[in-house]
Amino acid sequence: MVNQTLPPYSVATTALATAESPRVSNINISWQVGFRQAWLIFGAAIFLVTVPVFIEAPLVRVLPLLSLVLTAGWLWLSYKLMSTPKTYIWGDLLLGFSWSWLAGSVYWGWMRWEPLLHLPVEAIALPFAIAALKRGWGKVGNYFYLGSLLGTVLTDIYFYSVDLIPHWRQIMLEPELTPSILHSALAQVQTPLGQGLAIILATVLLVCGTLPLLSKQLHWWAFGGAVLSTILVDSLFLVAAIAA
Repeated sequence: MVNQTLPPYSVATTALATAESPRVSNINISWQVGFRQAWLIFGAAIFLVTVPVFIEAPLVRVLPLLSLVLTAGWLWLSYKLMSTPKTYIWGDLLLGFSWSWLAGSVYWGWMRWEPLLHLPVEAIALPFAIAALKRGWGKVGNYFYLGSLLGTVLTDIYFYSVDLIPHWRQIMLEPELTPSILHSALAQVQTPLGQGLAIILATVLLVCGTLPLLSKQLHWWAFGGAVLSTILVDSLFLVAAIAA
């Protein structure tokens, strides 16, 4: 279907150093170009994970249907970008972002009162991502989505382990009490258990986010950026709780 009309993944997402050359200067030039592109993918992945915090989160609370419809817009733009070899990789990345946006729209728009549904909804595109990766298609976008999902899973595990889920549910049901609820949640985070698990969480995220950067494959840089951005997003929520 879609993959039959788009350029093959190998056209746009080959390794950073795709071919050996007998001339060292050519190898260096190829690596420099690929390295810059890898950092662009890495930075874009971080940006696309943090954007929903500032744009989608407030939008979905007021206009959830509009946020959901915007998913179609992201998918259309992704398709257009993937139709051209020069911009294929950016359309590929945007495809993964579209899945994250879709999950965020569905959950935060209509199901945010029930934390137990968070992970199942966030994983809504997981079957598609796995099927696409088995065919070697859309690696950059699907690895970005998987990295973002991994960060979400680890953060939710922390919430369950430190017993922050009741605070989550209460904030959704009684938003006018958010400051006091955040103060109560912060007290639990500051316990020895909360601090110890936070260190473990940060360590796991750092390892899972930095090891992929040793690869010369662009999709791993998208994965690493998505995972590491979880630390940034979690830190923003911590700052918000402290400032409340």
